[in-house]
Amino acid sequence: MFKFIGAALGFFFFGKHFWGAILGFIIGSAIDNFITIKASGGKGQNVFDYYRQQASQPNEDFATMLMALSAAVMKADGKTLKAELDYIKAFFAQQFGPQFTGPHLQTLKQFLDAPNIPLDQICADINQRTNVEVRIQLIHYLFGIAKADGHVADTEVNVIKYIARLLQISTTDFESVKNMFYRDVNSDYHVLGIEPTATEEEIKKAYRQMAVRYHPDKVIHMGEEYQKGAKEKFQKIQEAYENIKKSRGIA
Repeated sequence: MFKFIGAALGFFFFGKHFWGAILGFIIGSAIDNFITIKASGGKGQNVFDYYRQQASQPNEDFATMLMALSAAVMKADGKTLKAELDYIKAFFAQQFGPQFTGPHLQTLKQFLDAPNIPLDQICADINQRTNVEVRIQLIHYLFGIAKADGHVADTEVNVIKYIARLLQISTTDFESVKNMFYRDVNSDYHVLGIEPTATEEEIKKAYRQMAVRYHPDKVIHMGEEYQKGAKEKFQKIQEAYENIKKSRGIA
């Protein structure tokens, strides 16, 4: 706002001269930047600009995506827990090995300290860089953070659901992953993407479809820890199917 006010004042103060407007615009921009820095607690950098800067570095794009989304889930319930941080450290150590260093945690801290995280912009960037199978695996990872303390809070579910929507993940896929962590009496059905009223044939069909969709080969190009997560999802689908068959006496 002040850059435009400064441009107008400079234009008239210097006798309606073009260079006066330019000088006023520069001064006004400096005031705007100062206000932005003050409002962000002195960090002085737009969060999405920081995200893009980090993600543009060689081999840092995926780590930056994970840190930004991790911070959003960690902040969801208003408290940052050691169990969540330990989960992230273990995941990154497994995923990136010796390449996982202190600066990665500093990136996480930057997002945690930010007044807000521009998830819409970050998720739009992730959508351009990844396929849907990888994005579903991201949701699985985020639920792992939420469950790190042994309980998935409603606020955490809501944030992950919002992220899933921004990542263009279907409701069926989101509910399937959610019910692997956040269970109720119908969770086995929801893991397969169906309702308890489903027929025997619908149950078998849903199992076949989900087994194909969540097969670990879908993310074979990702790191070892992603393969581990994919195998866990695949196992949960098999367990859900076996539980339903047992409860309903399906051969």
